[in-house]
Amino acid sequence: MKHKRFMYLNNEQHSTLLRCLVEFKNDLVRQGRTADIVDEVILKVMKAPVKKLRV
Repeated sequence: MKHKRFMYLNNEQHSTLLRCLVEFKNDLVRQGRTADIVDEVILKVMKAPVKKLRV
């Protein structure tokens, strides 16, 4: 059974997360390691639905 985890990020946090994931992927590629799982996470973050919350 898979569990889903939810994160609520503002625009700044979302862009910072994506930037860090891309930098991590680039580091792995430079080391000659596979970065497939990081690619999957990047796509999930990019495709994540936007939900407006009241604070």
